[in-house]
Amino acid sequence: MTTASTAAATAEVSEIDATARGPLSLLIASGLVWLVLSGLLALVNLLQAHTPALLAHCPVFTYGRTHAMAETAFIYGWAGNAGLAVGLWLLGRLGGSPLRALNWAAVGALFWNLGVFAGLVGIAVGEGTSIPYLQAPRAVQPLLAIAFGAVAIPGILAWLGRRQQATFAAQWYAVAALFLFPWLFTAAQIVSLWVTPRGVLQAIAAGWYVQGAWSLWLAPVALAAAYYLVPKITGRLIPAYDFAPVSFWTLVVIGGWTGGCHLIGGPVPAWVASIAIVAGVMLAFHYIVTLLNLRGAFTGSGTALKFVAFGVGAYVLGGIVDTVTSFRGFALYTQFTWFTQAQSQLALYGAFTLTVFGAIYFLAPRLTGRAWPSSPLLRAHFAASVLGTIGLVAGLAVAGLTQGRDLAQAGIAFADIAADTRVWLEVAAASQALLIVGNALLAYHFIRLVAAGLCPCVASDTPVFRQPPAMEAPAS
Repeated sequence: MTTASTAAATAEVSEIDATARGPLSLLIASGLVWLVLSGLLALVNLLQAHTPALLAHCPVFTYGRTHAMAETAFIYGWAGNAGLAVGLWLLGRLGGSPLRALNWAAVGALFWNLGVFAGLVGIAVGEGTSIPYLQAPRAVQPLLAIAFGAVAIPGILAWLGRRQQATFAAQWYAVAALFLFPWLFTAAQIVSLWVTPRGVLQAIAAGWYVQGAWSLWLAPVALAAAYYLVPKITGRLIPAYDFAPVSFWTLVVIGGWTGGCHLIGGPVPAWVASIAIVAGVMLAFHYIVTLLNLRGAFTGSGTALKFVAFGVGAYVLGGIVDTVTSFRGFALYTQFTWFTQAQSQLALYGAFTLTVFGAIYFLAPRLTGRAWPSSPLLRAHFAASVLGTIGLVAGLAVAGLTQGRDLAQAGIAFADIAADTRVWLEVAAASQALLIVGNALLAYHFIRLVAAGLCPCVASDTPVFRQPPAMEAPAS
């Protein structure tokens, strides 16, 4: 390790990183474990879709329970942990001072993961709620809400105690995720679990929460990371930054109204879907501004920026597809098919997960003060993630379009529809297996990195990370 590279690392690793090393490493490591587990459950679920006899005699792994466990492990295990880690790190960095109340974050992280584990056990034994994104047993939900609030305390303090009044887009999105999710999660619990609505209100409430969890929690976390990393790594200011505030408020105010698009054709009032269609069209402004502001990700280099570029592309593409398929003429062929699963994976894995991967590749060396130990592992994980995501989304999308075409023809038997979609579901399953391999590589690589930070004797075959431009405030 050269003297110059050591100096660069020392200059880039700040007290903000050093003080938050333990809690944030715990959050990231926990998230990666849940990501691998959710991938395994999702693979079993995809295999069951075209091979129903698989684990049919095992009550714990029936199709419905496997899907619920995979969804819960991904949303709350992976996205919850990783999103909190990225949000706290960004707010600490841009706030200009070390994070405070980190003991709350550490304790909250332990109880958050305990809640996720209890939720999976509850689903496995048949105590799940069968409500999308709220699959865990009702008794577990309040624990998750309280634990999230505890972990978010350092981020809120960093926002309130920031050293300068001027704020930036990365901070807006991170704070929005920290503030809006507890409100959204608690309101959804009250409406869907404790004061159970009747009739079609159940579907409307469930659709509102699913869309809100994306628009008001997961998407803001990904956008916060992208708005920070793109100018930070490339050294170039955001080109259309004047439009960023309007884009932010467009997502926050309008994003939650688009949930009715998934209810087109269902037994709900027509105005619910109509409002969702209008809201989806209005969100086009947000996606255009996002693409204009973050297009620098497509011209830079480095592992972190490559992941962010793919994530930004998936985010914008997913927004366009959601808008187009919300129209009733398109929804006639895509609604209630595998195509909706393709849209979900494009958002959750393509947009959120890959962008967060980029953030982890950038922040983890700064937390530990060490470079990633292996360049081949970096390249292997990137290749597996990109190819796996493309194959998974494409396989599910083609299966959905095929399914929608066949369902529109009354003369085609259900067995024939299943046969037509089988090959594409097998493509999706193979892609999911590739994603599992990539995620396992990242989990192993992160453990090696943390071990290298704790024990300098652990070797690394890569130089210390390059020093990016020192533009902490404009980096938002």
